[in-house]
Amino acid sequence: MALCVLATSITGVFSVAGAVVDQRLDSLSRSHQFITTGGQKLSHEDIDSLTKTIYGFYYSQFRHSQDPEAPYFMFISKEANVMMGIGGVVRMRGWYDWGGAIPSNGFVPALIPIPSDPANSRKLGTTPAGTSLFFRLMGSSKVLGDYQLYIEANFNGYHSRDFELKKAYAQLRDFTIGYAPSTFSDPAALPPTVDAQGPTNKISPTAVLVRWMPEFGRWSIALSLESPDGVISVDDKTTSKSGQWLPDGALFLQYGWTRGQHVRLSGIIRGLSYRDLVAQRNRTIAGWGVQLSSVAHPWSPVTTYLSASYGRGYGSLCNDLMAVTSDLVPDVEMPGTLYAPDGWGYCAGVQYNFTPELFCSAQFSQTHLLLRKADTKPDSYKYGWCASANVFWNLTRRLQIGAEIDIAKRQNESGEHRYARRVGAMIQFSF
Repeated sequence: MALCVLATSITGVFSVAGAVVDQRLDSLSRSHQFITTGGQKLSHEDIDSLTKTIYGFYYSQFRHSQDPEAPYFMFISKEANVMMGIGGVVRMRGWYDWGGAIPSNGFVPALIPIPSDPANSRKLGTTPAGTSLFFRLMGSSKVLGDYQLYIEANFNGYHSRDFELKKAYAQLRDFTIGYAPSTFSDPAALPPTVDAQGPTNKISPTAVLVRWMPEFGRWSIALSLESPDGVISVDDKTTSKSGQWLPDGALFLQYGWTRGQHVRLSGIIRGLSYRDLVAQRNRTIAGWGVQLSSVAHPWSPVTTYLSASYGRGYGSLCNDLMAVTSDLVPDVEMPGTLYAPDGWGYCAGVQYNFTPELFCSAQFSQTHLLLRKADTKPDSYKYGWCASANVFWNLTRRLQIGAEIDIAKRQNESGEHRYARRVGAMIQFSF
């Protein structure tokens, strides 16, 4: 609680309302075409009410800058109490790596090869990954209150062309049920990036969950039970995988002084299971994580993004740590035993809007894995950092282009390290 109050005093006191970025969201909310199924005309009151609902869509507690816009065409029921839209985004990314190519579409410091691979020092890549289709239904009734249904699926690119489910959930009053962003995440507090991977400390898992999220004025809380999905390092000689049988428990406490600006303290508790082949028994290790995050407008054209996390056995929830299988790792002094290593990370980002349609942003993020000294190897990941700077231009309400430069470093326990560099571009159209 003390951390939450401190962050509130830092970001809340110096924040302002009426940010430039909100002007674009207001324009987007008023640009939709409403089509009635019964041919009736909508009154000004109906249109204002529907526009207000769409405006709220852009201030979802779990909306990320890379998420699609609201559908352009909205179909309205005869009673004007149900609204349905089918939309999507067509997205293309291209990039060029030099001085050491990362073997991934995403710019992941943990994947920087050490030692260098002379055959792959440069790379030109392109992908339509992130292109998606979605369905959203929003309504209100006396029995259910306000509710919505949402389904989103993504195309993953050239080498994995599968059409995969990304989100599928229902919101009924204060409850969310389905496949949705984890309560432990805070996507709105992540700075915009052209690269799909984003900051090294990004926490953005999606899980099947049941969440209760009531609001009390400027305060809101959330509690959820979520399906477990641990990443556990086993050798199938002394240890092996076993069924995960305990749900993750996540929660947050948030203070929001106006729409689109908040400070949030979130946490998660996990039960990570494995099979000890030496003792011939199943074991479950407790994992946990905490995160403090915030998004604010200290000046009308400026948006700040801050996040910091610490935990034990939470690597599969965090960008860079996800790439090094760090939820549970072997204890070399006790064969058959795994333990949950500590880790931490942070990100600081800023965005400046020259106009509602043109802005630039920059971020610096870092992640550390804290293995026990006896369990480290010279090539073990110790930490990684990433810095990026970009510019985005919304040519129209639905067409956006962006360009970015990235630089990253991976350092091993031995002290050996390498840098990676990338320039990237993106064009996307939402409908």
